Amino acid sequence: MPRKVIVDCDMGTDDAVALTMMLFDTRLEIIAITATEGCVTAEQANNNLQAIVNELDPDRYPRLGMARVTDCAPPVNTSFLYGHDGLGNAGFEVSQLQHLHPSDKLIVDCIRSYPDEITVVCLGPLTNLARAFQRDPVLPGMIDRIVMTGGTLSGIGNVTPAAEFNFFFDPYSARQVLKSRTTKTLVPLDVTHVVEFGIEMMEKLPDEITRTGYFLRQILPFAFRSYRQQLGLESIFLNDAVGALAVIEPQLFQFEEMGGDVETEGELTRGASIFDRRQPPEWRPNMEVATSINIESARQCLIDQLMVSGNSSGS
Repeated sequence: MPRKVIVDCDMGTDDAVALTMMLFDTRLEIIAITATEGCVTAEQANNNLQAIVNELDPDRYPRLGMARVTDCAPPVNTSFLYGHDGLGNAGFEVSQLQHLHPSDKLIVDCIRSYPDEITVVCLGPLTNLARAFQRDPVLPGMIDRIVMTGGTLSGIGNVTPAAEFNFFFDPYSARQVLKSRTTKTLVPLDVTHVVEFGIEMMEKLPDEITRTGYFLRQILPFAFRSYRQQLGLESIFLNDAVGALAVIEPQLFQFEEMGGDVETEGELTRGASIFDRRQPPEWRPNMEVATSINIESARQCLIDQLMVSGNSSGS
């Protein structure tokens, strides 16, 4: 029986690759995709959500949840890496939906409809899930598992010296979710960052005549150019797509039970993830954390997933 999944993400390039991998996987039943503000504004995230689903045109359309503005969000700008629209300035056009459902409400409705059955995959800031818990305090006990990308074990961030982007953008929600009484898996930046993709990836994508192949060729070239021009790197990171592998192929990872928390107020440490790795630890474990990944297998698995999507998406 396919695993019921809600995918919650901020609709940037790596989120789009992750959705491409997951939408056509027969092992998964994507109940809903919910947009959140993060690497792009709430309005742009909503446009990107519609564009991604329209462009890929899966056999079964999931329900769509719309992002709302995040309270106290910091001024961050990732357009230099992923374009002003977060999708490589691809310029996808979408029509406005008549009936918009807030992401947090849709999460509540879906989990209430399938108690103890749904895995929530969070690939962006944890705003929507925290709001869903505030909306329905009983909800945490009705989730099968939460799989998240975010934080860093080493303490080396990618948006500040101390913080990874998802936790930095909304540390209050991250703390609420990490402290919730749920079964959680966290895939931190240290693990997703070791899986790099060179330009030769473009030659391994599905044929351009497929919807998947065409879509990926619209969004990925900008990332390869910007990583080279802005960061001096010949490879790109697809952090959220690698994180999605923890749902699709968890055997690629090594996990360790840990107690973790998020700094919310520090002038220099906002969004820093803290794990009690003392011997013996004093904090009670509240999640399993990925500590390593089979790099070559993960890279190949991601490409294979995209090829499956290409074979399923038609032309």
